[in-house]
Amino acid sequence: MYYFLVTVHIIVSLSLIGAILLHSGKGGGLSGSFGGTMGGFSSSTVVEKNLDRITIILAVVFTLTSLILVFIF
Repeated sequence: MYYFLVTVHIIVSLSLIGAILLHSGKGGGLSGSFGGTMGGFSSSTVVEKNLDRITIILAVVFTLTSLILVFIF
């Protein structure tokens, strides 16, 4: 049971890192306020919304596996 949870935890953590890195930047920080970005505020596409949902699910699973591993160990 312990090794299974550790394996799931590692897979979820790597997937969470990948999902976070796939997100597009929302702005250019200070450079965006000085005209560094072109265009206005665009609405989220279906792909971005699905990526948000996947990231949230992975974060919840990561938190649950972390808590379970803490209480088992």
